[in-house]
Amino acid sequence: MQSFQEMAASRREWISDVLIPWSRQASFKDLREAEHDWINIAGRVDPAMTLWTWAWSRFPCLVHERLPGVNETLEVRIELSSGEKIVGYPDNRESSRGELILIVAGKDGGSAQSGPHNIDQVVAAELTSPEQDSSLADLPDRPVTTLNPEAPTEHRV
Repeated sequence: MQSFQEMAASRREWISDVLIPWSRQASFKDLREAEHDWINIAGRVDPAMTLWTWAWSRFPCLVHERLPGVNETLEVRIELSSGEKIVGYPDNRESSRGELILIVAGKDGGSAQSGPHNIDQVVAAELTSPEQDSSLADLPDRPVTTLNPEAPTEHRV
């Protein structure tokens, strides 16, 4: 590699072609192991915003490509390896480190939590109403950050 741009392009390619696909299929145990060494694997990034978002993206209805973590805005139906099916809204704040918490309708008309359900226990996830999927279509794309290699380090964002 001759330039910073080539190195950066190579890193982006490795992330999209190796790291993200691995995260989407890795077991809960392997994901937890990777989390401990994530700074050496992925760089100085928050595992919640990368590793776990990518891992949950194996169930597309649980994430949105422009938002970190699980998407709280859409009601989903998950199926667990036990055969149990649960309907509710993912709770991004409570869901962490590969464990999903759903907010479900409570017996008294209120709400209750279901979980944690680790990523290996979830065998399927779908929207309860497929038309919900377009609800985030109006979000603006994340801006692409380009670093000018000639800019002084203190001026890079």
